[in-house]
Parts: sequence; C-alpha cells; structure tokens
Amino acid sequence: MGLFDFARNIGKKIFSNDDEAAEKLKAHIEADNPGMKDLTVEYTDGVAKISGQAKDSAALEKAVLMAGNVEGVGEVQLGEVSGAEPSENVSYYEIQSGDSLWKIAEKAYGNGSQYTKIFEENKEVIKDPDLIYPGQKIRIPNA
Repeated sequence: MGLFDFARNIGKKIFSNDDEAAEKLKAHIEADNPGMKDLTVEYTDGVAKISGQAKDSAALEKAVLMAGNVEGVGEVQLGEVSGAEPSENVSYYEIQSGDSLWKIAEKAYGNGSQYTKIFEENKEVIKDPDLIYPGQKIRIPNA
C-alpha cells in the first residue's frame, strides 16, 4: 500500500463540489499545519496535487495524509515540493474495522501502550485517538 492512494468514498467531508475542493483542502491542511510553507493545492476528479515547501519528511507525509483522508479524494500527487521527500523510515497503515490505536501499536511495536507514539505522530490526521475509522491511513514510525 502506497502513501498516495486513498479510498475516495470515506473520510471527513469538507467540500461539496469539485469547484471548492482545492480551496477547502488547502484550508484543512493549513488549519493544523504540519510544517508546509507556500502550500498550494489543486484538485481534479478525485486527485489532489500538493505543492509547497516542506519543513521535513514528516510534514510532507502528514499533508498528504490530511488531504487523502478526506471524502472525495482518491489519490494525492506531489507537485513542486521542496525541502523533503517521503521518508523510508516510516510505514503507512490503513485502519481496519475493529482496530484501535492500542491494537495497531501491539502489531507495530509489540506493546499496545505505544499507541501514544502513533497518536503523537498523527495528531494532525487523528484529532481524537478514540475516533479512527476503517480506510483511514496513518503514519507508523519505525521502531
């Protein structure tokens, strides 16, 4: 599973039509800015394209996840992005039915109490650790 493909029919609904999608996606990312400057977002037929300057790999990955975990977005592409590339030191996980951050931490780290690490690394993507949904993608930092 790659970073850039998402389930288009799930996630938080933040736009009503394609004409407002780019503006709403940009505002959504900027509201909890993970470290992107000069952010631009384009949207066409389910594909969001992000450009700008990333503070680091985590900022870029979080911006991609924030855009991709929105209803109506099936793919996120990188446009002109400077400052970082997606890290190889992180895995991506798609939430399954019945998952909790505790269960995911047990799978990833062998210790459920490490769920706080996962939550902290995804706080821009997950607002409440008790409110995750099947199909949502998150970052799992390698141990």
